[in-house]
Amino acid sequence: MKQVRDEDRTLTFSKKIVNTTMILVLGILLGIFSKYLDNMTLSDDIWWHNILEFLDLRNVFSMLGIWLLIALCISIYSSTPLRASINVFLFFLGMNITYHLYTIVFAGFNPMNYMMIWYGITLFSPILAFICWYLKGNGIIPMIIKICIITVMILCSFYIGMWYFDFVSIIDTIIFIATLVVLYDTAKKTLIELTVALIVAFIIRLFI
Repeated sequence: MKQVRDEDRTLTFSKKIVNTTMILVLGILLGIFSKYLDNMTLSDDIWWHNILEFLDLRNVFSMLGIWLLIALCISIYSSTPLRASINVFLFFLGMNITYHLYTIVFAGFNPMNYMMIWYGITLFSPILAFICWYLKGNGIIPMIIKICIITVMILCSFYIGMWYFDFVSIIDTIIFIATLVVLYDTAKKTLIELTVALIVAFIIRLFI
């Protein structure tokens, strides 16, 4: 796969430790923050509560799209595919453990069935991160991976069917646009990838 994307071997060991630790801390903080939003009671009298409600952030952090975008960024900006696997795994591990513990300690219940889904995603995430690292490479393989990711993000961000296309929320649309920006190579390639992904997403919705 070296012909697809070259690995960056210039990163020092100490820098690797610092970067990975920061990613783990980010996961821990976002796990706490997302559960904090879940438990928050919004008030119309508080201006920033209105922003949270308008953007529907409490529901967004319970969906897959935002976490896919963050994991995607961690993957492609890691120095090697192996480091992408380690970084994404630790990010999800930190996020899930703190989310789970916060729920048990402060919300008073244990959502084990729900968390098992996310722990399963965490176990599988290193494989996906390894693959996603090659997105910034050359050739047909990165394009195929991009189409798959854009397809998933379309399904997460929009309501689509044979005769309709609608937005889930403003923040979901922002997440989708941000994904396109992260994946951007050239206007022509991005347009091709988006078109193919839309077709695939429509086909999936027709049969599932």
